[in-house]
Amino acid sequence: MTLSVRVIPCLDVAAGRVVKGVRFQGLRDAGDPVELAAKYDADGADELTFLDISASYEGRATTLEVVSRTAEEVFIPLTVGGGVSSVDDVDSLLRAGADKVAVNTSAIQRPELIAEIADRFGNQVLVLSVDARRAAGTDSGFEVTTHGGRTSAGLDALAWAARGAELGAGEILLNAMDADGTRDGFDLELIRRVRAEVTIPVIASGGAGTAAHFPPAVEAGADAVLAASVFHFGTLSIGEVKAALSAAGHPVR
Repeated sequence: MTLSVRVIPCLDVAAGRVVKGVRFQGLRDAGDPVELAAKYDADGADELTFLDISASYEGRATTLEVVSRTAEEVFIPLTVGGGVSSVDDVDSLLRAGADKVAVNTSAIQRPELIAEIADRFGNQVLVLSVDARRAAGTDSGFEVTTHGGRTSAGLDALAWAARGAELGAGEILLNAMDADGTRDGFDLELIRRVRAEVTIPVIASGGAGTAAHFPPAVEAGADAVLAASVFHFGTLSIGEVKAALSAAGHPVR
């Protein structure tokens, strides 16, 4: 049986509000996360991803409270990331209502964290978020970045995705930082290259601008497609994206 392609709105949250910019800069307010989450649930989203992009120490309590309120409003899987650095952080987020947890910077700093989370909670809970950009000095031509794509992590993106899968990640959230917020389309080469390295699901993120951008991402190897600003600002609806995927021959829920 062919699995349905998942359509996932992403809520980038800072100081308790959904924000969106280009490559995480020039952020503008896009609304209340709980209200947006409820709307997307009603509109037929398959999952929601909630990323605390300013995840600082003082923001953690706010995040748990917002996650809890969001989880009460939606009946689809909720992935939460931002500032997750320990098994205890994952436990707290799952207790607050998250179904899955995304790790990024902390896993780069200490890859064993991936195995620790997978061992404790199962790999179905763990999403490895990979912020990748093009870089001439790497084996694959893609490197891993941190700090919203501004800082090189000194890792080859394809090798890191493969290692994350080996350590126990259940999915790869593949963020194309060069495309983020540009609305010029997904980075199809990046998706194809990562798909060739891993057998776990790949979620394509970064660059969606029209409904026509989504089917090629699936054809390149994505199991799910994620977008933010096109949904938040009303450029596209979940239904329009699903209709485009279905018309291209991809099963949707």
